[in-house]
Amino acid sequence: MTETYSKSRQQAEIAFGNVQGEFFAKNSALEELESAAQARNAKTLRLREARLAKEQAEQASATSTLVAK
Repeated sequence: MTETYSKSRQQAEIAFGNVQGEFFAKNSALEELESAAQARNAKTLRLREARLAKEQAEQASATSTLVAK
């Protein structure tokens, strides 16, 4: 059951398809940016935790060295 549309309807359908395609492309790009931001934030948190753990271990080591003397 194929329907034959008028030329103006066909042009409108094509224009709508183009706009819709741009909309989905923007959403996809936005999702990629959000994903990158989340990955960056997670990495920053892991590095901060590792740095704090290292500083705490160094401080504990320095304290035990001072107590031993």
